[in-house]
Amino acid sequence: MTAHVQDVMAFTHKQMPFSHLPSAACAYFSNHLSVIYVTYETQGEWLNQTEVNLYLVRSGTFDLVSSQGEVVVRLAEGDYFGFPSLLSGDKISNRLQVATPGLVYVLGQHDFDYLRREYKEFEQHFVRAHTNRLLSTHYQSRSRNWSEYKVNEMMSAQVITSNMQISITEAARVMSRQGISSLIITDGSELLGLITDRDLRNRVLAVGFDPSLPVQTIMTEKPKFIFEHNRVFSALQLMLKHNIHHLPVLDEEYTPKGMITSTDLLKLQKSDPVQLINQIYKARSVLEVKRCASELPELLKKFSNKIDDISTIGKILSGVTDALTTRLIQLYQAEHGIAPCDFCWVCFGSQAREEQTLHSDQDNGLVLEEAVTDEQLVYFARLGAYVCEHLVECGIRRCPGNIMASNEACRGTVTQWIDRFYNWISSPTPKAMLNCKIYFDLRLIDGSASLFRDLCAQLDQICKDDLFYATMATDINTNSVPIGLFHQFKLEKGTVDHKYLDLKRRGVVIINDLVRLYALKAGVLKANTLERLDALLQFSVLSKRDIFDLKDCWRYLTQLRLKTQIDRDGLPSNCIDPQALTSLQKHQLKEAFFLIKQAQQASVFKFARGSL
Repeated sequence: MTAHVQDVMAFTHKQMPFSHLPSAACAYFSNHLSVIYVTYETQGEWLNQTEVNLYLVRSGTFDLVSSQGEVVVRLAEGDYFGFPSLLSGDKISNRLQVATPGLVYVLGQHDFDYLRREYKEFEQHFVRAHTNRLLSTHYQSRSRNWSEYKVNEMMSAQVITSNMQISITEAARVMSRQGISSLIITDGSELLGLITDRDLRNRVLAVGFDPSLPVQTIMTEKPKFIFEHNRVFSALQLMLKHNIHHLPVLDEEYTPKGMITSTDLLKLQKSDPVQLINQIYKARSVLEVKRCASELPELLKKFSNKIDDISTIGKILSGVTDALTTRLIQLYQAEHGIAPCDFCWVCFGSQAREEQTLHSDQDNGLVLEEAVTDEQLVYFARLGAYVCEHLVECGIRRCPGNIMASNEACRGTVTQWIDRFYNWISSPTPKAMLNCKIYFDLRLIDGSASLFRDLCAQLDQICKDDLFYATMATDINTNSVPIGLFHQFKLEKGTVDHKYLDLKRRGVVIINDLVRLYALKAGVLKANTLERLDALLQFSVLSKRDIFDLKDCWRYLTQLRLKTQIDRDGLPSNCIDPQALTSLQKHQLKEAFFLIKQAQQASVFKFARGSL
């Protein structure tokens, strides 16, 4: 080994991620790089559009400058650059500007990709670095937040399908001709399976499997999928949860429309919370799960300062709770054995709507197959207690009403659950109405999707009682917005010197209740409030103007509510001091409350007039 290579290795071994990798990784890097001396005269030669490399600064200082002339980051000894284009495939848009001339190590894409494949920590280091770069204010999109994208805006719309009778060889030829890394297997328009490049390597070439056999013999049957109008965040979460890299995209008729891949999503993966979710799914113990959860409050506070739409935090918080729940279920089964029969873990309330805040509590339950035995019920009772108790330790509070899977009343078969719902619908007492507001927001977290679909289908069938809708509309109107005479705020009574507005109870909750009412009437199965409103555009129960007004009001109130929680200004949770608002904000808040009041009155006129 030459003295030059020894010197490079000694320096490189001190830098992340090589300081945490086997010495072979450092040796490979040192033996495959080239060295350049960047000066004022040569600075324009680097970061060109056609060749992407990984650069490591050995000496000197440099500024990475955007196409708008803004300094993205100051680079010094031990700093890397060039990795965003290597990871995402995007063209280089920045230029290098010398502050002090110096040496830079350069590694080509081929060698960078080799280290990514061989050393997982190497890849994770640069993915995290890319994420942090994207979160900086210089990379913050001013026009649109990444989480607002729908799947159909990111997917590959070229749908290449084959039937399951073709041979493995022919399937590989189709993929090669079309330049795709996965192939959807269908029967007519029905999704049956999926094969990927990885399947061809691991299930055929690596084991000497006969490639003349039908592709059905190696395909992944009933693969995970996502609907085209779901959000990108949901696709990313699903791929992290199940460690998959290809996700078929279906329309509402379950017909394949495209494919979204981990590479597609890497370009939008701008969130440290997303990295936290990834860590939770990979946690090897309850202790690791709790350690991840402890990072959330501070992480969210930093994240909230770097996004335009703070209501995104509700979806992220729910995603974290989903990940915590799923991983705890997996850890329980790893310790106590696989579940003895089909089940699904469901969530209710704000978690189901993906609208959690830092003060949300647990609302969850277990749906079990009809043939469950007494002995099997003991297993699920222990599972419920285990998950709910550890969620508490992760910072997700117990439900004051005990709506948790640790409670026997929140476990049962589809028939038992339907009986509960039917009793609430047919005898709409105030207590029953309260239950409906919580339980009719439901979403599958883990377990059997078929059990969950069966529950939803039967719920849709029993929600036909006009008296139920009339009672629900009347109940929603018992909660008034905080606007009094002369369009002035009606404040809640706190301490002698401190009065406030309850944005949740007097605003957000009313909108959620109204939207749930119309969604149930129209048969919309979505739980998220904004997604319900989008779906209601296809029905005649609400005008487009009313739908857009409710969406704007919900977003505005949620923004104020979450900002208050994050800033922790001493008020009760979900509350705000109107005196702290600007004149424009006060006007907007009053207008939001006025529109909510109009929507309340319209619901009574539509559902309750002449029915009670």
